[in-house]
Amino acid sequence: MTERRAILSGSIFEEQIGYARAVVDGDWVHVSGTTGFDYTTMTISDDVVEQAEQCLRNIEAALAEAKCTFADVVRVRYLLPDRADFEPCWPVLRRCFGEVRPAATMMVCGLSDPRMKIEIEVYARRGVG
Repeated sequence: MTERRAILSGSIFEEQIGYARAVVDGDWVHVSGTTGFDYTTMTISDDVVEQAEQCLRNIEAALAEAKCTFADVVRVRYLLPDRADFEPCWPVLRRCFGEVRPAATMMVCGLSDPRMKIEIEVYARRGVG
């Protein structure tokens, strides 16, 4: 039987909305759209680059719990309300994904809280990296 388990980060959003930070399904790891909230303090920076860095720390923690790393990421999706905020994030994103080169999409859309300036979602396959 294929392993399927939820990974929870402790975010109040997961409890309030009813979802998991990530779901491990066999070798696949599906990480939910992750924002720049620091889940231990439930605070978020006003700066998009700092938010991107926090998104990636949150994603990295979920990946680690799933026994994989950024090297295992095969797809990444970036969601931003303001397209002008994307380019300042590129150096931060390149640090995690520059060698990995996952398939990527950037979409301009509204996010659930006006303080959120970026949301990042990844799919990883364990054992790829």
